[in-house]
Amino acid sequence: MKHSAVRQTIIDTASDLFYNNGYNLTGINEVIKEAGIAKATLYSHFKSKDELCSAYLQHKHGTFLEAFDTYVNDVPKGKKRITAIFDFLKEFYESEGFNGCWCINTISEIPKEKIELRTEIKNQKNEFRDVLLNIIKDSLPELKPKKKKELANQIYLLYEGAVSESFLHGEVWPIDSAQSICKILLA
Repeated sequence: MKHSAVRQTIIDTASDLFYNNGYNLTGINEVIKEAGIAKATLYSHFKSKDELCSAYLQHKHGTFLEAFDTYVNDVPKGKKRITAIFDFLKEFYESEGFNGCWCINTISEIPKEKIELRTEIKNQKNEFRDVLLNIIKDSLPELKPKKKKELANQIYLLYEGAVSESFLHGEVWPIDSAQSICKILLA
């Protein structure tokens, strides 16, 4: 297998294990076994479990943003595109293996001293807020910049709360409620 294919196999395997079982409950030996590689192979690609976790977070984020952009950009610009983010979330929630937000799951397991991982998570959340802001800018160009940013922050909080609460309750109502509140904000 090519170097990049082996690396991707390791990331895919770690992503499945970290997301489904948790970062702390997944050992390096489990990743090695599930990926079908030698320990030396893993460490030739990743210096530590934290470095592998960072790759996992980046992989999940990239996959998410790609799916999110595809879904949302299929909806015409305007208020419908903004509220479509919650339709996307419903599909994510209803997908096989939904286990909440990979960022929140991971940050809840790592100590405050793991600055690099915490920074990676914070950067991903900030990037998502920027994505929401750009959707608002494209959909509601008549709003003043300050209002656009305020609305992006409010919708971000609604979205993040809906992810966490739908996972906690095992029900879709938090997503529906967040979408309803979003429609009120846009009225």
